[in-house]
Amino acid sequence: MAAQNQNTERMVVGVDGSDSSKQALRWAVRQAELTSGTVEALTAWALPQFHGALGWLPPSSSDEAAVKARAHGNLTQIVEEAVGEPPPVEVRAEARHGTAADVLLKAAHGASLLVIGSRDLGGFSGLLLGSVAQHCVQQAVCPVVVIRSVSQ
Repeated sequence: MAAQNQNTERMVVGVDGSDSSKQALRWAVRQAELTSGTVEALTAWALPQFHGALGWLPPSSSDEAAVKARAHGNLTQIVEEAVGEPPPVEVRAEARHGTAADVLLKAAHGASLLVIGSRDLGGFSGLLLGSVAQHCVQQAVCPVVVIRSVSQ
């Protein structure tokens, strides 16, 4: 039963800086307040491949460290702006290497919820989920909450 108790307390939230991801983060923090849970705010980062004389080359390791540090710094700032400092519940912010969908799906193992934003495109296209949201809804091993952007 202890393992089940841990699973019901951790919520994973995808944060990319969009309004809908900030709304998803605020929603998850409010839910965590109600359930005495924690929030794991994640952002994904990847390095572009460079074209050199020998074809596509990976960037240097110093580039990797800089991109990861920048992604983490941006995420930390977004979390502080969205939910305040200090946040009302435990919020762990982490930047992980990979595509957004892969990072979120891996983190969702053992989580009680995966919370993601979906950008509002308006009109007919607004009825559709974005590619990351669609992939997560179809592949996640836990319930997924999709927060639509609220027009103001």
